[in-house]
Amino acid sequence: MSTTSHFRLLSIAQKFGLVEPPAMPLTVEEWEQVKQRSIKQGDSIQPCAICREEFALQPQVLLSCSHVFHRACLKAFERFAGKKTCPMCRRIQYQTRVIHDGAHLFKIKCATRIQAFWRGYIVRKWYKNLRKTVPPKDAKLRKKFFEEKFTEICQRLLNSFDTHVDELFSEIDSTVAASQDAFQQLDKTLGTLISEDEWERIQMQAFRQDIVDCPICIMPLSHPLLQDELSQDSCQSYFRQIVLLSCSHIFHCTCLQAFEQFSLGGRPACPLCRSCYQKKILN
Repeated sequence: MSTTSHFRLLSIAQKFGLVEPPAMPLTVEEWEQVKQRSIKQGDSIQPCAICREEFALQPQVLLSCSHVFHRACLKAFERFAGKKTCPMCRRIQYQTRVIHDGAHLFKIKCATRIQAFWRGYIVRKWYKNLRKTVPPKDAKLRKKFFEEKFTEICQRLLNSFDTHVDELFSEIDSTVAASQDAFQQLDKTLGTLISEDEWERIQMQAFRQDIVDCPICIMPLSHPLLQDELSQDSCQSYFRQIVLLSCSHIFHCTCLQAFEQFSLGGRPACPLCRSCYQKKILN
């Protein structure tokens, strides 16, 4: 603003010198000098002189006397004081200019804090891993280190096993019950096992029946006990393995196997008496 323009804005009292006229607006060079003086004083680094808080990202103003305040704090102070006076040096009729030095310094400060916290976290993490892997040299700390390692290994072993004992016993009971059902079904299908004494009794009963020929192929049976019924030559020529059934009937082993292959149903029956049987091969 030129001097002529500034003179036109004065009142009549100010023009005749009855009232002190306002100062001339500062030029760009003058504002730069004021800002440098403020930077040298560190006003933007220090808290606001009115509220005593950091400038942070809030708008701030630079006065022509080189003092810096929050813009909101300065307006509140002017309303409270009722006049335009610098809160620091009491200069009257000052000029103001909005600056952002406090916000810039606050961003740098926040970035520095973040980097410091991150470096601290990395160092603590590295040191913690180091303490877990490298035993200390002190005897007490070394003993504590190996105790913790041993406890960790034991806990890991315990966690690797299934400790649900009730579920294990329940599974064993269900398996035993299923096995018992299977054995009962097998007993119903095959009947009870026959002892050796019972087989001898059945064998003697079969031989008392004087069965000489196989009922399936009508060929002579050649068991040694039946040699009195056959000649020596016929025993040698017709010798075949025979099988004794639990119903006391005797057949050639190959004949009975062929009969079982052609039998219908899950369990074959005796070709003579049609009863379910157990068999024993007679050598």
